[in-house]
Amino acid sequence: MDRTANLALLDEYVENIALKRHMYAVEVAVRAYARQLGADETLWATVGLLHDFDYERWPNPPDHPLQGSKILRERGYPEEVIYAILSHADYLTDQYPRKSKLDKTLYACDELCGFIMACGLVRPGGLAGIKAKSVRKKMKQASFAAAVNREDIVRGAEDLGVDLNEHIEFCATAMQQIADELGFGSQQ
Repeated sequence: MDRTANLALLDEYVENIALKRHMYAVEVAVRAYARQLGADETLWATVGLLHDFDYERWPNPPDHPLQGSKILRERGYPEEVIYAILSHADYLTDQYPRKSKLDKTLYACDELCGFIMACGLVRPGGLAGIKAKSVRKKMKQASFAAAVNREDIVRGAEDLGVDLNEHIEFCATAMQQIADELGFGSQQ
């Protein structure tokens, strides 16, 4: 489960740089929560990094993330990693309900990190100094990042038991640490 092996798996299955950047963003946010909660940072970061690695090849439910779970099992990833990834898909929660803090953290960070990325792309400063207030304002604009489900963002924070504004700023702060890797280097 070291990051080099995880990145090799990502490179094997994902060509789209925007999708890779999304997974890097989720990885850093989930890792930050692991650090805050005293959990296994490597395990949690692996979940964040690999949660969508099969999406480019199998974008349709339930193939994503079921196809990816088969690949992860074949490669010896822990069931905890596989289960968390399976549980992030709303259409699989009957089979894989979000039970653990890891499951809930992945779900809470997934859509939000994508939305924060979109917000950063339209700001002159990118991710630098992004605040919950500006993100929440963009959430009210249905046409902005229309593919991002706002209800999932709100539900994710609620299920995780965190205040939405604090959650937004926590994830944004984590993402700022890897702004260059996320494509914001020239904007910071």
